Amino acid sequence: MLSIEFIASAGRFLDGLVHPCAAADSLMRSQHRAFIAANLTAGALALFVLPLHLAFTGGISLPQALAFARLAGQMPIAMYLSYSGKLETAHALSAALFSCFIDWMAFVTGGLDSIALVWLAIVPLEAALSRSRKVIELATLSAVAIAAALLIARNAGITAGAFSANWASDQVKTLAIMGGLFYALLVAFRVEWSSTSADDVASKREARYWLVADNVSDVITLHSEDGDTLFATLSIRTLLDLSVQEATGDGLFQRVHVADRPAFLTTLNDVARQKVAKSFQFRARRGPSKPGESDQSSYVWLEMRCRPMGYQEIVDGEAAVVAVTRDITRYKTHEEEPEDAQHEAEAASAAKMRFPANVSHELRTPLNAIICFSDILREFTPEQLPPERQREYVDLIHDSGQHLLQVVNDILDMSKIEIGNFELCVEPFLPARCISECVDMMRQQAANRDVTIHLDVPESLPELAGDRRACKQTFINLISNAIKFTRSGGSVTVSAKRHGSFIDIQVRDTGVGIAPDDLIRLGTPFLQIDNGYDRRHEGTGLGLSVVKGLVALHHGEVHFDSTVGVGTCVSVRLPAHTPGPDVRELPTTKNAADARTMVA
Repeated sequence: MLSIEFIASAGRFLDGLVHPCAAADSLMRSQHRAFIAANLTAGALALFVLPLHLAFTGGISLPQALAFARLAGQMPIAMYLSYSGKLETAHALSAALFSCFIDWMAFVTGGLDSIALVWLAIVPLEAALSRSRKVIELATLSAVAIAAALLIARNAGITAGAFSANWASDQVKTLAIMGGLFYALLVAFRVEWSSTSADDVASKREARYWLVADNVSDVITLHSEDGDTLFATLSIRTLLDLSVQEATGDGLFQRVHVADRPAFLTTLNDVARQKVAKSFQFRARRGPSKPGESDQSSYVWLEMRCRPMGYQEIVDGEAAVVAVTRDITRYKTHEEEPEDAQHEAEAASAAKMRFPANVSHELRTPLNAIICFSDILREFTPEQLPPERQREYVDLIHDSGQHLLQVVNDILDMSKIEIGNFELCVEPFLPARCISECVDMMRQQAANRDVTIHLDVPESLPELAGDRRACKQTFINLISNAIKFTRSGGSVTVSAKRHGSFIDIQVRDTGVGIAPDDLIRLGTPFLQIDNGYDRRHEGTGLGLSVVKGLVALHHGEVHFDSTVGVGTCVSVRLPAHTPGPDVRELPTTKNAADARTMVA
């Protein structure tokens, strides 16, 4: 227990001696700790053994004094490292101290014939602990300098003969060799421990980096100057449904939208050559990349932040750019939404501004006819007007009143749908009979415009679950609209068929058609495609809006398909009746909310 506490205390003491510049890096901290611990231990050992040696032997020789001085001299070097944090300089000082010790030992024990020269081989080995080529080269040069100095001393006749004889015996030589081998073994263990510690720290660091890289949504890639991808993290699979192998080379580039490829290559090249950080946005195809499957793919918006590579020789010699890529499709969508909403609001505001003019025209025309012909009937007595003329005027007044009523009903229905106050009386009914009645009602209008109506509705259709009056109004509006926009001699076809649990009703005409830009605005409240005061067709622009609202109340769908000069087809999909609870008791509050959303 005490030994564990002592080791923990010693570890905390060593951590306190590590310079702050190395404390944050685990590898550097480990190297500093090992150097400080080894040198402090050697110095403390020398200071502890020296008094014991003097007590037992009564004296000390010069080689022994040099050995004690070499060991004690390591303590100041350890403290220098703790104070400055310069590991290379500390290793260089330690190598210089060791070289000086061997030089003096060899000089006083026989010069070039001294057995102490065996220790010279340990100098570069101990310098390898610094993991610095510069320190190893310096230690090697110092060892060579020692040999050169001893050679010069022999040629000059400078010797220390007084000590040579005492160190020439076989026993002393054997002890020196064994001591050198033991010290070399200790240094080798330190080198191996340092290498293992470095590998362990590096593997942990790499594991942390891979843990981060593999679990973030952003993709980290390495690129060459020409744009090839050299490396990609596994998150490329989530981002583009692309494996790492498929992304390397020009795999990622092939996924970039054709229009964005020049910017992709230019940015990577600029970052690699100009050594500046840049970012850009581009579109990339997400999905299968096999031949024939690209049509099913979708493009996503990506943002790539590029920086010049800092450690090419360590990571990858060809890598010039490191990039971090993220999906910004959601942000792009949010950027476009306010603009789209503004356009829609402006269009709705403009339509409502035009609405009084359109409505005033639609109301004024039948009212003028009613007032005009009623004044004629009031001014003249029955004897003054022929019966056929009276009948004509009454019919005109009736038709104008019906038209006026239709306009008012459309406005009221649209208002109810918009505020969610339109109540449905839902019950099952036969759609074939309802559609046939609507067609019969519109045949006279079609005949007046020389338009032929074709009916293709099988009697075997299942019942519809809905409000009969609302559905009838929907069919009449669609047929009337088709007749109004069909030229003389054209035709309108009304058909219906079952589609799973729904019934599809189509009204197809051979009229003027609608341009694609106008088709997306079709059915907007208070909006007519032909909005000029000199427009060729009457109407408030509410007919199709009412249709969309009523269909939405039934949980149905409306689709428009049109070609200019060919005609238009309006498809309405309504749910068929399924046996179950009384449909008349079904709530309509949610339906009204859906209708408001669809119409708006």
